[in-house]
Parts: sequence; C-alpha cells; structure tokens
Amino acid sequence: MTAKEFIQKFYKSDALIDSETFKLYLHPEVIIDWHSTKGAIQLDYNGVLDLSNELSRAYVRSKVRISHIIEEDDLVSVRYSHYVKTIENPREEMLLAHFMAIWQIKDNKLYRGYQMSQLL
Repeated sequence: MTAKEFIQKFYKSDALIDSETFKLYLHPEVIIDWHSTKGAIQLDYNGVLDLSNELSRAYVRSKVRISHIIEEDDLVSVRYSHYVKTIENPREEMLLAHFMAIWQIKDNKLYRGYQMSQLL
C-alpha cells in the first residue's frame, strides 16, 4: 500500500471518533503539530487518543471529504473537510472544519503530522 492509499484508508475509517481504530494507524512515537483558530498545540500518542475519545462523546458519525491529496516519498499532503453527525441530531450532517495536513508515514503508521484547521 502506498503512503497515499494509507492516508485515504485512514480518513475513510471512523478513526477520528474511534480511538481503538485510531490505534491501528498511529505510530507509538507519533507527534502532531496542530495550528487551529484556538492556537498551536502539540499532541503525542496519548493526546491523539484523548482527542478521539472526546470527539466520540459528541459525535455519532464522522466523514472526511478529501479535495486534494499529493504524495512524495513518505510524505502525504491532504486537504479535506470534516463532517460530523451529533448525538442530539444524528440525521443532520454538519461541517466541523476545513483542514490541511502533511503526514509523514513510518513503518506504515502515522508518524509526524503538521496540521492547520479553520472552524466555520
């Protein structure tokens, strides 16, 4: 599987709201540098899983729509929009945010992530 195919499989899964699935994709030494409208944060393995658990408490479904994806060696750049369905209203899909991420893949896992997001 290419790095690009790996990233596409990751975003098609429910990993963002299912920490058990997320574990399948995470390298044990993963680090994500994330710049959002709330500032910059850095997440390690446990921080990523904590975020996934937090999202799973608010959302019953998660869908990512990729608009751009480019692969170069072990790096994949991806631009996507993240849609969710809330527990309160599981029939309505709402746009959570737009993202731009660069992922480094190591040992067929997400190793380094550089991400920017913008809420609506």
